[in-house]
Amino acid sequence: MLFALGGASGAIGNGFSTEFSPPDVESQRGFEIIDEHFGGQGGGDSGTIVFRSDRDVTDPAISGPMNEFFDKVGAIEGVDVVSPYAAEGQQQISPQGAEAKRIAYARVEVPRDVSIEEAAGIAKAVEKLEPELPGLQIEYGGQLFAEFAPPESEVLGLGFAIVILILAFGSVLSMGLPIGTAAAGIGIGTMLVAILSNVITMPDFTSTLGVMIGLGVGIDYALFIVTRYREGLHAGFTSERATAIALNTAGRAVLFAGVTVVISLLGMLIMNLAFVNGLAIGAAITVLFTMVASVTLLPALLGFTRERVEVTRWRGLVAAGLVALGLILLGLNMPPVVFLAMAAVAMLVIVAGFFVPLLKREVPKRQPKPVEQTFPYRWSRLIQNNPWPAVVAGTVVLLVVALPLLSIRLGFSDEGNFPEDTTTRKAYDLLALGFGPGFNGPLVVVTELPAGIASQQALEPITTALQRTEGVAFATPAIPNDPTNPTAALWRVIPTSSPQDGETTELVKRLRNDVLPAAGEGVDIDPAVTGFVAVSVDFSKYLGDRLPIFVGVVLGLSFLLLMAVFRSLLVPLKAVVMNLISIGAAYGLVVAVFQWGWGKELVGIGKGGPIEPFVPMMMFAIVFGLSMDYEVFLLSRMKEEYDRTGDNANAVADGLAVTARVITAAALIMVVVFGSFILEEDRVVKLMGTGLAIAVLLDATIVRMLL
Repeated sequence: MLFALGGASGAIGNGFSTEFSPPDVESQRGFEIIDEHFGGQGGGDSGTIVFRSDRDVTDPAISGPMNEFFDKVGAIEGVDVVSPYAAEGQQQISPQGAEAKRIAYARVEVPRDVSIEEAAGIAKAVEKLEPELPGLQIEYGGQLFAEFAPPESEVLGLGFAIVILILAFGSVLSMGLPIGTAAAGIGIGTMLVAILSNVITMPDFTSTLGVMIGLGVGIDYALFIVTRYREGLHAGFTSERATAIALNTAGRAVLFAGVTVVISLLGMLIMNLAFVNGLAIGAAITVLFTMVASVTLLPALLGFTRERVEVTRWRGLVAAGLVALGLILLGLNMPPVVFLAMAAVAMLVIVAGFFVPLLKREVPKRQPKPVEQTFPYRWSRLIQNNPWPAVVAGTVVLLVVALPLLSIRLGFSDEGNFPEDTTTRKAYDLLALGFGPGFNGPLVVVTELPAGIASQQALEPITTALQRTEGVAFATPAIPNDPTNPTAALWRVIPTSSPQDGETTELVKRLRNDVLPAAGEGVDIDPAVTGFVAVSVDFSKYLGDRLPIFVGVVLGLSFLLLMAVFRSLLVPLKAVVMNLISIGAAYGLVVAVFQWGWGKELVGIGKGGPIEPFVPMMMFAIVFGLSMDYEVFLLSRMKEEYDRTGDNANAVADGLAVTARVITAAALIMVVVFGSFILEEDRVVKLMGTGLAIAVLLDATIVRMLL
């Protein structure tokens, strides 16, 4: 199946898109008017070529080479360029202040149907054409030049996962089984998602999200089954019997846990947004196939390895260590040749192992301690004997960490959140310096015109009201779509504040609720405020209004599933409450870092900004599902102990003592996998990686081991 889907995926290709379709809101109505009456101005991917000179940019020594540059860019197929030296681009030269006529920009647009790969190719082609002039700085901004780059840090997480699994198992085969099973499930899932992206709208980072989640849960699911299989071998069972026991216990828990994650992810369909639906379906498919691989492919692999899963030779250990080291270095942006060299040496070690006596020897087995002599056993008894201090301490810590959530502000970050050394951020800063902070997020007021309204005088009240509105730095006169027989008009409005500032959001609301209705009283028109900031405002409100419904549905379905699994009302209720507390704490830390800017240097963001409105929804779906993983694994083992002994107190303590080590290893793998995405350039990927890593860390420590 893996190879068949690989061939089909390669032949069909993918249909991932960067196109964003807002819900049925005012900003979307504005875009529809622009599409219908203005030919879709700004409808495609756009970018800016911003340049700053130490002299007047209209100087022939500057304008000549720059005009040649823009002509070459415009000659690229599908690219439209508006130069600051053209008649329609006169306003693209900084007008006043210390930087008057020192900063200018050219607008670059490509059609909406251009693919991600084509847009990236155009951006690279443009950068190769730029002239080299003394005292001239050229930077590139906008969506076209800040295209999403597929993350590569998952290899870093994979390298650390190999190390963690070897330390936890002491066996290379035991390490390889979870890695191989997860890789197979993720491979099938991502290739199927790529094929489905041709018929379902899916954003370009769907595969990234799927790999991020699939790698974590896939390794964890296989880890729990392999651990239970080895327990069976240690108890003296045959390989077949140990496999059956592992599937009947850990495998059953994997199925319930996987279904919970899929339910949480598919809960996002309630939002009824095309790109959110694509994310939900893509991530759910990847998780589904990693779960299926864990209960089908993994038992088959166990049938091949049998008791050899307990045996490790030095050649295998050294080779695995070299591969892990190569993956870690590759994830730290070392050249791929480093990993290839490590892999080549690993192969040589394996071959040499057949001839070198030392490498052929078995690694001495580590004799496991009796459960009663382990730290988790002593810890479980300590908590059981002192429950109230544990409850109070754990709850207080999580609630304090969750406090920043009370000040969360939803909205899209802008290019000012890029790291300061990127060309995107430099272009943003140059535009803000030359034209004001609001220039990076202009608003567009657009309206259809009824018959008989064809003059500027009829629309003058709206122009005047816009220009006099507090928070507006500049507003153009009405721009008709046709000078002789207009059917629509638009105004370009430059705020005094940056796109992600709260003042700009308030300006959008003020224009819609007060300014435009009052100014248009005598004219039969219905203006719409649109643009990037307006979309952000509308989208944030749309998701914010539906988030409680989404949370309620996911909680309700998860409650019913756990009630069916454990035949209890209090157990699922406790699980829901504990998970909500840990998710709230993860939200709080995300707000503190990405909105308030605490420790922003550690994660590599330029400055704090609003939290993308779809992130709380996605984090809830993912974190709630992953939290339920540990809930199901832990409670399943407690219930096993209770069914065996009938002693509730010891069942709870022993269940924790027996599973603590494997849950810790599983959580550590997830933390490393998710945390590795902090190294990526994209702010949303950093945000998701940080939030998920923190949530898993809190859940596996404070929630599972304390509360």
